[in-house]
Amino acid sequence: MSLRVEVVTVTPFKQNCSVIWCSETLEGAVVDPGGDIEKISAKIKQHRINITQILLTHGHLDHAGGAAKLSRELKLPIVGPQKEDEFWLLGIEKQGANYGFDGAENCQPTQWLEGGESIKVGNENLDVYHCPGHTPGHLVFHHAESKLAFVGDVIFKGGIGRTDFPKGDFDTLINSITTKLWPLGGDKRFVSGHGALSDFASERANNPYVSDTKLSNLK
Repeated sequence: MSLRVEVVTVTPFKQNCSVIWCSETLEGAVVDPGGDIEKISAKIKQHRINITQILLTHGHLDHAGGAAKLSRELKLPIVGPQKEDEFWLLGIEKQGANYGFDGAENCQPTQWLEGGESIKVGNENLDVYHCPGHTPGHLVFHHAESKLAFVGDVIFKGGIGRTDFPKGDFDTLINSITTKLWPLGGDKRFVSGHGALSDFASERANNPYVSDTKLSNLK
């Protein structure tokens, strides 16, 4: 396994930004640079990574608020999310004003994703899944070899993403989790947008929203 990962906690919302790279080529990507770009840049320099792209799971400001600045400073393309999140990305500065985030900028991706693509990071491949519900254009990036997924705010250790935002939908989110994530296998670990790492087996056993017991009781 040659994918390396460093999680950097950024923004007042304590968002998990992931700096990932191929240990063979030192080419890397930044997943969800929500802010605190100096902290992210320090991690990049520490490991001497050649960052080639920014990957966005979705358009909320704590995940994408620093993408424009990082893209400008390092001359990087912004890849993702799915186009249904464009209204979120174009409203980042307004979100920032509402929540007291300094320096959050609207951004426009270089490339939208639909799900089904494979993103290269050095010699490594990330499979892309469209998992709407928290936001309509939310994506998940999965590295099969290391059994690791970057799930944004789709699911957390012991929780799931909020669905009371514009174009959020609870049933859609549950469907994304059960039809897109569970089939990846219980042994898959995930980095969520906030909080501790977990794995799908643990969430199927214990998550009060999407455990197998909970979902069977709803049928």
